[in-house]
Amino acid sequence: MAATEEHATLPLPAFDKPVKLLIVVAPYYRAIADNLVAGARAMAEKAGASVDLVEVPGALEIPAAISTAFRMTDYDGFVALGCVIRGETTHYDTVCNDSSRGLTLLGLQGACLGNGILTVENRAQAEVRADPAGQDKGGGAAAAALHLIALSRKWARSTKGMGFRSAD
Repeated sequence: MAATEEHATLPLPAFDKPVKLLIVVAPYYRAIADNLVAGARAMAEKAGASVDLVEVPGALEIPAAISTAFRMTDYDGFVALGCVIRGETTHYDTVCNDSSRGLTLLGLQGACLGNGILTVENRAQAEVRADPAGQDKGGGAAAAALHLIALSRKWARSTKGMGFRSAD
């Protein structure tokens, strides 16, 4: 079981310039979402990052909202939060797979993001994973975004003069 496994957690990166995160949450299960947000906010605060929050109707809208923000705003990173609980139909599989795929594609395009969309069998599993004093998956998603921001800053290319123009 996952509860008996030992997990390694990287120390939070340090930043020399301010970090601005956008949390995008689907509050379909409000209590679960609120716990995820609390964990993400606490983790961002530990790293000294500022946070804005937007809500979208469901998990399928999270990648679209992040994609729009990635193209049109100046956020350094993004935290995707929500919860999908298995029901009686295959809609669960569609929502889980498509939201995850959308976020993965955004990451491959250069968006620094942490995926904290819970995909669980029942509410009890969601409560344990969302609880900031429990598994704190919201905090983990924020930490993932922060680590990717640190890497992108470390690997950023400085631009120099181009063509015939002088570099001064």
